[in-house]
Amino acid sequence: MTGLVLKLAPKERVLINGAVIENGDKRSRLAIMTPNAHILRLRDAIHPEEVTSPVRRVCYIAQLVLSGDADAQEARLQLLRGIEQLSQVLTDYDSRKQLTAATASVISNQHYQALKALRSLLPREERLLAAGRG
Repeated sequence: MTGLVLKLAPKERVLINGAVIENGDKRSRLAIMTPNAHILRLRDAIHPEEVTSPVRRVCYIAQLVLSGDADAQEARLQLLRGIEQLSQVLTDYDSRKQLTAATASVISNQHYQALKALRSLLPREERLLAAGRG
């Protein structure tokens, strides 16, 4: 994760290598210089009971790597399989672009970037699921 920049809102919390860090009263910006640091914005965290859809499931696997609760190499195949399954359903240009970015990020062990790309698919998935229910 060399060169990752986190912009934190006041009182925002982030998990870095297993330690929860809370920002102060003002906005701040942190440059993460350590390669392969495990970083997760707690506002982005998906709780286990919220893993109720295909995109959330793949996001959760990436999140487990970032929180240090899963080994990156062990999760790699699950992530790539999950992204492949999503690409069979999410076939529009924008979704494909995000899935391609997520795949490249997983392959290069950039799990924060993979999670970021995958999370961008959540609103689209929600719309598709809502249309299927209606």
